Amino acid sequence: TRRSSDLDNDQLGVSDLQALALKPQDMVVGLAASGRTPYVVGALRFARQSGCRTAAISCNPDSPIAQEAAIAISPVVGPEALTGSTRLKSGTAQKLVLNMISTGAMVKIGKVYQNLMVDMQATNVKLADRACRMVCQATGCGPTEAEQALRHAAYEVKTAILMVLSGVEAAEANSLLAQHGGFLRAALQATTR
Repeated sequence: TRRSSDLDNDQLGVSDLQALALKPQDMVVGLAASGRTPYVVGALRFARQSGCRTAAISCNPDSPIAQEAAIAISPVVGPEALTGSTRLKSGTAQKLVLNMISTGAMVKIGKVYQNLMVDMQATNVKLADRACRMVCQATGCGPTEAEQALRHAAYEVKTAILMVLSGVEAAEANSLLAQHGGFLRAALQATTR
């Protein structure tokens, strides 16, 4: 756990990223409400010099972190209701931006089908019920068929959807998903050719 005074040290941002053994295909997103936190500035500079893609999220346009990053996202929130309390408007706006980024990433890596988060792990009763509703919504089948498919698919939502829509068994559905990098849409298209 870092002390707040550590944020004043740009070299700590560098050493923390060095410990991660970044590769050029990695992306580093720096976050600072003020946009000038030395730790974040140092980390972004190091990431950029290492060939990584970089983005900065700050509520101050043209901030030092925005200058270090290839992409600068600067939500305009105006002054905080309590001066200096950046956990209010600034923190909330930055969290919304992070939610958008992570949602987009989930879509890009195949964890979403239609508008459903189909890579969810059904680890309890509530989530198993949600998984059943997702299979019903994605396929148009009833709850009994969805539940049966989920049981055969070890409660893997993607697998169950593929089974219902294509009529294949769980093992074949898993194989199709593996062949298509986990992308349900691509696996479905392969079954209709």
